[in-house]
Amino acid sequence: MSQPERILIIKLSALGNAILSLGPFAAIRAHHPGAEITVLTTPPYAGWLARAPWFDHTIGDGRPAWWDILGMLRLRATLRAGGFTRVYDLQTSGRSSRYFRFFRGDARPEWCGIAPGASHPHRMPKGARLHDIDRQYAQLAVAGITERAPVDLSWSAADLTRFGLPPRIALLVPGSSAHRPGKRWPASRYGELARWLVTKGIVPVVVGTAGEAPLAQPIQAAAPETIDLTGQTSLPELTELTRIAAVAIGNDTGPMHLAAASGCASVVLFSHDSDPKLCAPRGRWVRTLQAADLTTLPLSAVSGAVDDALKGH
Repeated sequence: MSQPERILIIKLSALGNAILSLGPFAAIRAHHPGAEITVLTTPPYAGWLARAPWFDHTIGDGRPAWWDILGMLRLRATLRAGGFTRVYDLQTSGRSSRYFRFFRGDARPEWCGIAPGASHPHRMPKGARLHDIDRQYAQLAVAGITERAPVDLSWSAADLTRFGLPPRIALLVPGSSAHRPGKRWPASRYGELARWLVTKGIVPVVVGTAGEAPLAQPIQAAAPETIDLTGQTSLPELTELTRIAAVAIGNDTGPMHLAAASGCASVVLFSHDSDPKLCAPRGRWVRTLQAADLTTLPLSAVSGAVDDALKGH
């Protein structure tokens, strides 16, 4: 009896990038229904992705520091022991491309990515500007995967009883990468938006990491009805929150990608730090607003988009 294909998918980066790969993950599984598929990721997402229906195995230590020689050697040994027949490098970074060199001679798997020597090289045309999802599907097409797959988050579910939430909520996501503060609409503006939402009979719920908890304080000061869940939700719980929320409003950051992918009406705020044409969340109802400097984006523009979301979704 022949051995099943052994597929490795590499995806190492932040939550938003992982969300943008959900469709490609599903497409790879559909193309290799009998394969044994492993995803190489990082600790924050390993446990979550282990619940997904597309993977048989998860490796969570995929990004050791370059100075961590022992970590790199462990990773190399793990990948070599995997017996992989094909690798889909959806990270397509300098780091992930270097992993191609972990494999030698006859043990080198087919490789779909940008690494020099890849069996299925993806070369973007000069000047091409594709949204990250479209870029990934263009890459997969080189390896014969031409069918797109719908994004399914039914596997990411949780019980929210412990939070005692009211029946009508809106999610506020005032955080983003700490080293890119320009991606944040001011917390004081979120406070004004929260006050406006309360007049609509909607309770604002702030979500984010524990490190983003200070951003919830001015929002609660402006609208005491606001519920602060920063640092309190797992990814399955966050997914469930996006399912029950009337709308989600936030900066260009991972939870907004999750909200859009789960079908929540989403209003996403962009500064000059990122381009929505390349990386905007995608979902059933997504509105993007952009200002070079988010401090100049008025409340009226955001509340107007939220009003449209509440009426149209």
